[in-house]
Amino acid sequence: MKFFNIANTELEVSNIIMGNMRLSQLSASEAEKLIRTAIDEGINLFDHADIYGQGQSEELFSKALNMNKSTREQLILQSKCGIRAQENYFDFSKEYIIESVNGILKRLKTDYLDILLLHRPDPLMEPDEVAGAFDLLQSSGKVRHFGVSNFNPGQIELLQKGLSQKLVINQLQLSLVHTPIINSGIALNMNIDQSINRDSSILEYCRLHDITLQAWSPFQKGFFEGTFLGDFEHFPTLNQTLDFLADSYGVTNTAIATAWITRHPADIQVVLGTTNPQRLKEACKGANLKLTREEWYQLYKSAGNIVP
Repeated sequence: MKFFNIANTELEVSNIIMGNMRLSQLSASEAEKLIRTAIDEGINLFDHADIYGQGQSEELFSKALNMNKSTREQLILQSKCGIRAQENYFDFSKEYIIESVNGILKRLKTDYLDILLLHRPDPLMEPDEVAGAFDLLQSSGKVRHFGVSNFNPGQIELLQKGLSQKLVINQLQLSLVHTPIINSGIALNMNIDQSINRDSSILEYCRLHDITLQAWSPFQKGFFEGTFLGDFEHFPTLNQTLDFLADSYGVTNTAIATAWITRHPADIQVVLGTTNPQRLKEACKGANLKLTREEWYQLYKSAGNIVP
């Protein structure tokens, strides 16, 4: 497992993250096995959100680990808030953020979060109000660091303007078949769909401002439409390339798909959402596997992208 420091923090993190979105689908024993497997593989950062399983994923996580002070000190816990799932809107009000964090801490059976992310941009966000919530959460010791998820540069700048804390994380969707944060930079100034800048150059922005990127849905096609791994009907060339490289390195296609993300010099963390301990192990084998430049581009092109 590869580890690095998140800029502007004391956190030394694994480049693979265990995501807990689907944890509530498991039994307590299955959840414990999955979490213990992650820890054994070297993963030390665990990603949650208050809406995952309507809070049940956080409860199951702490129950499966029999959370106590000793266990807590070995983990880096991150959670997200800001989505009112039942009402179907976003809420960055001071009251809701504080209420959400209190619920998260109770379910995780901990006194603090290492990182709190705002889950999706709220168009009605008032930076000073968010700042009030962050200041209170930090001064009370309930949250140590803050970040965002699915934010573009302008949204980050607007929020950062009101904060006394440095935003240190931006969590974005990225996989071999979902590469908008890379595409326009490669196909700049071409009259093709790939050259459309859909995210205001968020990848470069985060690198310039020392914001660590985390890639969610690293094996998904579309928006939670299933994995592209082994899908020869829709991605024949990509899977042929994945299998060829997997055979060459003596790993699985899951490890290669993971390594494609971790190969990027931005030190992008990969958020694994799998509930399968074996697939988690396979993905972790990609943590230290450094693809060559040629192999990285070969995979990018085999996914249907153009390199001019």
